[in-house]
Amino acid sequence: MPRKLRLEYEGTIYHVMSRGDRREPIFKDDADRKRFLETLAECCGKTDWQVHALCLMSNHFHLVVETPKANLVAGMKWFLGTYTARFNRRHKLFGHLFSGRYKSLIVDGSGNGYLRTVCDYVHLNPVRAKLLAAGQPLHSYRWSSYPLYLAPPGKRPGWLRVDRLLGEMGILKDSKAGRRELGGGWYSSWNRSNRDNTNYCGVAGVLETRNSGRNYWHKWSNELGRVIMGRNGRNRARRRRSGL
Repeated sequence: MPRKLRLEYEGTIYHVMSRGDRREPIFKDDADRKRFLETLAECCGKTDWQVHALCLMSNHFHLVVETPKANLVAGMKWFLGTYTARFNRRHKLFGHLFSGRYKSLIVDGSGNGYLRTVCDYVHLNPVRAKLLAAGQPLHSYRWSSYPLYLAPPGKRPGWLRVDRLLGEMGILKDSKAGRRELGGGWYSSWNRSNRDNTNYCGVAGVLETRNSGRNYWHKWSNELGRVIMGRNGRNRARRRRSGL
């Protein structure tokens, strides 16, 4: 059966995820993570991609990326292929590093809160994976774009675009006060999620139990699909669940 074609058009925002082959690690140490980010920076330079959020986990990564030139497929082919070659060369390995096709979901970036929901989900991956202790600030996880949002503009990589997410959070200026507001909001969210024994995916209101497990991407895809469909889509989903 032929693979479905990926939708590509100028200005599209995607939530991209790719997992290691056989769920094995795609990073063996911090040097690999740094090499991954260096490769991402090169890819953004070649494609003009703008990254809104990212998070590196042990055996997968999440990336929220905007493609001004409708070139997701070509960019991901270069990006994953180049990182795989560099990873294999460094560790004297060969063969596939990533499992099958990467997953990509189109995100509505019209400013209605959908982008914020997705970025919240990406940034909170360390919480769901229980990599942070109770009360530990979210910015202490190094391999996410969230700490970069709290940094001054001069200390951020050129490929990270922060204005759209800040705008959806009601933060109109990338200032010290705005970054303080952003940090306070995230810290409160993490504390609340810890007390309630739930995973808090942003104030857009997406909640999960801690039983995320192996099917979490499928669950999130369904939830995000309902968000992207908008109010009418949610109403139709409710009617289907109630049997109407």
